Amino acid sequence: MEGRRVRRFSMGRARGQNPQTQTHHSLLPIHSHSNPSSPPRLSTTISCCYYDFKFWAFNQPLFYFGRSHSQILRAWFSIGVGFGLTLLFSISLILIWELGRALNLFHGSFFIDLFSRFSSSFSTSIADAAYIFIATMVSVSVHELGHALAAASECVQMEYVAVFVAFLFPGALVAFDSESLQPLSCFAALRIYCAGIWHNAVCCAVCGLALLLLPFILFPFYIHGESPMVLGLPSASPLSGYLSPGDVIVSVDGVPIHNVQEWMEMTALINELTLRGRNHSLDVQGFGINRIKGYCVPNSMMEESKQIVIGDNQSSCPDDVTAFTPLPCDHTTILDHNHPSRIEKTHCLNAKNVVKLNKCGEGWAAITNGSNCMCSQEESCLSPVQIPGLIWVEITYSRPYSLECLRVRRKSFVGPRISDSMESNCGGTFVFVGDVISMARSVKLTAYQPRWAFPLGTYLPNILERILICTFQVSLTLALLNSLPVYFLDGESILEATLSHFALLCPRKRRKVLQVCLLWGTLISILAFFRIMLYTL
Repeated sequence: MEGRRVRRFSMGRARGQNPQTQTHHSLLPIHSHSNPSSPPRLSTTISCCYYDFKFWAFNQPLFYFGRSHSQILRAWFSIGVGFGLTLLFSISLILIWELGRALNLFHGSFFIDLFSRFSSSFSTSIADAAYIFIATMVSVSVHELGHALAAASECVQMEYVAVFVAFLFPGALVAFDSESLQPLSCFAALRIYCAGIWHNAVCCAVCGLALLLLPFILFPFYIHGESPMVLGLPSASPLSGYLSPGDVIVSVDGVPIHNVQEWMEMTALINELTLRGRNHSLDVQGFGINRIKGYCVPNSMMEESKQIVIGDNQSSCPDDVTAFTPLPCDHTTILDHNHPSRIEKTHCLNAKNVVKLNKCGEGWAAITNGSNCMCSQEESCLSPVQIPGLIWVEITYSRPYSLECLRVRRKSFVGPRISDSMESNCGGTFVFVGDVISMARSVKLTAYQPRWAFPLGTYLPNILERILICTFQVSLTLALLNSLPVYFLDGESILEATLSHFALLCPRKRRKVLQVCLLWGTLISILAFFRIMLYTL
């Protein structure tokens, strides 16, 4: 028959009292051992909000493993006791800080900041829900495995393993024989109670190390850090007409892009400089950058183009062409594009043809000592007319896995002659005019490029990264939750067993201290939870 979930150590337990004649308590799930010779193989419990699945297949293997390596495991989980007590003390200080924050005594919130960092990494998509579910099962299994191995090293027989779903949240637990828990010392019990938190901390360390070493692990199959590759584009993305999954972003405004972070930083820098409206150069990693970007347009192309007169930033160019205006050699005499009194002859040119020309002006990041007089005598430096609220960005990309590009690669081994049209099938350059921040966020990128095109090979590194990141976050959350000094979690058992070491306090005082700590810890934790809910709304 099943035992009830109660505390392991009774505060009124007298020293030297026979453990067989007193009432025993434990926060761990326990059973009154009735018929060990024929335990059931499977058992389920179903209700409207709860479902569990109990099985006994791991009882003997885990018990034998724990008994065979008891000395090593006890030393291992003794380290976990130090970590668990340190985390319990630290989380208690954070709860005091949260109480002061609620009373407007301090600024900032640890739990809100932590939740905002975690929530920013995930969306409400089905894929992210699957990652969270997998990470939760892994983290909870690692947590309960720690309890089971610690108990086995102390000769405590495990009754069963249960996997459950409560209010759509998955979980797992291990149950122990109530009679086997009684002879344990306080420190031995602490090894069992702190084992779950300790294993979650180790799981976080393993996930972090795996993320750090993932480029080296996947090196035989993937190129990392060369250029970001497009994984997906929603239909609403402003780049949906330019890029497709499998394309590689080579540069932005002539600056090489190696990873997703550089992609976001470069677009943010361009947006910031445009909003500030600066016309002087800003040095970033040795590159001069400002808003003035020009192209060396041949005079013959200018003569063939339509010439119009613009004023007050109004242009009458057709939709398929873009307005360009000449830039004088002396950059100090350049008129502000946004100045209301500016009236100047402007040429309507095809942007697709212009971006293939040489660049001029000080606005290009790839040109260190840019000048408006870099063009030859047969060329003029023209700059696109800036529209308020919109930003001109030149993006270079490649398509290394397209069929046309693969054919070009095969022919390159046969002969050196490759036509320009065939080379254009492997990539190109386009101009985006609009909100660069929303543009950068709308595309899903990865820093890994497969060395060979094979099915699902493009998405494998991203899947591994997401699982490792999600497992790290869920395991950390589980460790922090079980360290809280609240009712019904590991923190209650750890705090109670810790107070049992204080011989200066009588059992009655220890019981009062425990109840006060648990009551206030639970109330402050609930307050922090509601603050997080209000923050998300």
